[in-house]
Order: sequence, then C-alpha cells, then structure tokens
Amino acid sequence: MKLLQINSSARVQGAHSSQLANQLREKLLAQDPDVQVQIRDLAITPAAALDETTLHALFTPAAQRTAEQAARVALDDALIAEVQAADILVIGVPMYNFGISSQLKNWIDAISRAQVTFRYTAQGPEGLLTGKKVYVVLTRGGIYRNTPSDTQVPYLQGIFGFLGMRDVQFIYAEGLAMGPEAEQKALSSAHEQIDEVIA
Repeated sequence: MKLLQINSSARVQGAHSSQLANQLREKLLAQDPDVQVQIRDLAITPAAALDETTLHALFTPAAQRTAEQAARVALDDALIAEVQAADILVIGVPMYNFGISSQLKNWIDAISRAQVTFRYTAQGPEGLLTGKKVYVVLTRGGIYRNTPSDTQVPYLQGIFGFLGMRDVQFIYAEGLAMGPEAEQKALSSAHEQIDEVIA
C-alpha cells in the first residue's frame, strides 16, 4: 500500500490543515506500519501554474516538443505518477477566500490530463484514477459546512470524481478564527472525526 499526502497550505510551518493531515497519516500508519508514505508539501515544492507556455507544451506532440517544453511537461508527469502509484491520498485543504489555495489548484491542474487521468468516451467522461481512498482535511476560519458558501466540497467532489476518485472522506475543522475556545473545539472535533473514519 502506498500513501500520498498533499499539504496545500501556503504556510510551511504551523498550518492546521497540514498538522491534521499529519495526524491522520500517523493514525493510518498505526494500523498498517508497512504503508509506504510520500509527502508533497506544495508550499515547499509547488506545482507550476498552468499558463500559455504550458498549454503549448501539452498540446505539442511529445516527439515535436522542444527541450524546454519536454522539461515543463515532465514536471506534471511526475505529479501524475505520484497519484497513479498511490492507494490512499491524504490532502490538507485550508479555505482561502471561500475557495481552495492556488497551490492546490495548480496541483489539480497538473494531474488533470486528458487520455492520462481521464478520457472522453461515447458514454461520457471516464476517470482513470480509480481504486483510491481519498481523505480531505478541511480547515476554515469560519463555519461553512453545508452552506452555499462552502464551494470547496462540491468542487473537490466534482473534480476527484471526474478523475475517477469517488471514495472521498471529508474531515472538518471549522471556526478556527473565532477565538481560542472555538479553535480548540474545532480541533477536538477534527480529532474525533479522524478517529471515526480510521475506525
């Protein structure tokens, strides 16, 4: 079994989302110490943004790419390979301005590639990243669960499902910016949710 952890906070140190993702990872390892772990912290090794140069590289046949184009595509190839190899994904997701971080969006853009991680068929789109369990740890300053302001969950359910990852478990830590008591309550709730999903 292989576990890939994605920390998507812009903060290298002190991010609640990364700390809770770490705890979840350790709980999983306690159940199966033989699980191989890879951690990608997008604040330290970010995925490159999708821009015009990248689009030109992706839509140029591999045999016709320049050295620069090949090198750019190879960056995304490496991220795709990590996801393809993983049986379990643990993703720490803070809320920034009602959405996901630019770090996470760049990673999603990098791993979403036609004919590699999804394809279109006569019956509609088909996700190719199947057979994976995904845990998403959501951290928010306010309380947004099951409200119209929660754009994260529908987006992540949609994109992961599109790519074939339909077994997605969300863990919530909300109210983290609403004072010390609310912060402690949010973290305690998240710890309880982690214990429940692992059990």
